[in-house]
This record gives sequence, structure tokens and C-alpha cells, in this order.
Amino acid sequence: MQHTKLKWIYLAILSLVWGSSFILIKKSLIGLTPLQLGALRTLFAAVFLFFIGFRSMKAIAASDWKWVIISGFFGTFIPAFLFAFAETEIDSGIASILNSTTPLLTLILGILAFSIQFNKNQLIGVIVGLIGCIALILEGASVNPNQNYWYAFLVLCASGCYAINVNIIKRYMQHIPPMAIANGNFIVLVIPALIVLYFSDFFTLQVVSDTIVQTSLLYVCVLSVVGTGIAKVLFNKLVQISTPVFATSVTYTIPIVALLWGLLDGEKFTFYQVLASGIIILGVYLSNRNR
Repeated sequence: MQHTKLKWIYLAILSLVWGSSFILIKKSLIGLTPLQLGALRTLFAAVFLFFIGFRSMKAIAASDWKWVIISGFFGTFIPAFLFAFAETEIDSGIASILNSTTPLLTLILGILAFSIQFNKNQLIGVIVGLIGCIALILEGASVNPNQNYWYAFLVLCASGCYAINVNIIKRYMQHIPPMAIANGNFIVLVIPALIVLYFSDFFTLQVVSDTIVQTSLLYVCVLSVVGTGIAKVLFNKLVQISTPVFATSVTYTIPIVALLWGLLDGEKFTFYQVLASGIIILGVYLSNRNR
């Protein structure tokens, strides 16, 4: 009973936090490149988590580290760059909606890689959800012809990475404390992030005198500490006390928060995009019936 209540609390908090992450990415990109944003987001979150919970890594056995490393790259590192590049061409609200395909991809991956059984409703849900994605991308391209909607597929790739990660956590890391998983993830990502940051020309920026860069760094700091660091711990716990499909269902409610931020920031959203978004949500609902 306690877990039942907790999982809904975690779901609500993550919806608010991650729903706000898309607008923070957009604002951060004003003064930073996607490579700089992805690397800094990883490094800031690593420093924050190290200070609040580095001792928790004692709970990670030597045999668990391979899964912690894989989880770190698929659950954090790769998506951070994919979302950053995607939002250079598509609106933050659209990116959040496309991210709601994560439960569908989690189900597909579970069927293909983990031999999970599926029923008719789930198959129909996957098909409906994919139709909604295609419709959303096509409508977005017609509404904003100056945006390159091929970049929408980067969001789908990021969602696929999340789907891989959540299945790995549920199957192989149930016994590891959520804080330990998060710290382990980011510790192994520090060196790759530093390498990317070095080759991104970040150290040539005039950080001290450029107010645009300073503002972008402030957005990245909030994004990293709250949207990546704290949220990562909460999500790991949510996966452990619920199911992979329930945990990824946070992506249903994320677009509500993200779209509100997008509209306040002047982004366009048409009736047909609302309809396409509804088709995606319907697909997700059908794929999760009777589970």
C-alpha cells in the first residue's frame, strides 16, 4: 500500500520536473552549443550527486558495474545530447510529446529483447502510437516549415535509450539503492563528458564577460541539479517500486507541463497537433491496458 501511494507521488514530481526540462534545454541553447549543453549537464549533475551521496556507491558490487555503466550511457549521456541537438530545430513542446513514446518503445523492447508476452490491445496500441508520431511530425513540418523535423527522430532515439535503460534497471539492478545507481551512472560519465566539453570549444567562450553565456549556464545548472540529478534518483526508485511501463508513463504527463511552458514562450501549437498528440496518448493507453 505504501509503495502504491509513493509511486504516484514520484510520478507527479517527475512530471513537473521533467516537463520543465524541455524549456530549460531551449533556453540553455541560446548561449551554448548542443555538445556543450550535453556535457555540462552531465558534469554539473555528477558534481551535485557526488557531494550528496558518493558513499552510496559502496553498495555496488564489482559484478554490477557493467550494468551501471550501460545504464549511465543509455539513461543519461546519449539522451542528453540527442535532446539538445533536437531542440535546435524543433519546439520544446513537440519534443516532450514525442518523448511520450517511451512506454511504447519500452513495451516493444521488452517483447523483442526480454521475451515479454503481448496481447492484441498492446499490439494495436503500438501501431496507433506510431501513427500519432508520424502525424505529429508531418503536421509540425507544415506549421513550421523553417524547422527541420528530421530532428524529431533524435527524440525517438532518445526515447529508445530510455526504454533500454528502464528494462536494465528493472531486470539487473533491483537490489542496488537508487542513489547508488545514480552516482555510479555519473561517475563513469565524467571523463567522456570532459572529453566532449574540451572538443566543443567551451573553454574559448568569454564566460566572465558574456551575459548570454552566463544566463545559459544558470539554466544548465538548474536543469542538471533538479532535472537530471534529483530526478534520476527519484526515477530509479520509481522503477524499483513499480513496473517499467508504469515508470515510463511519466512521459504521458510531461507534455502537459512542457506545452504550457512552450505556449508561454510563444511556441505555436495547432488543433491537428493536439489531435496527433491525443492519438499518441491513446496508443500508450491501449498498450498498457490489462497490464
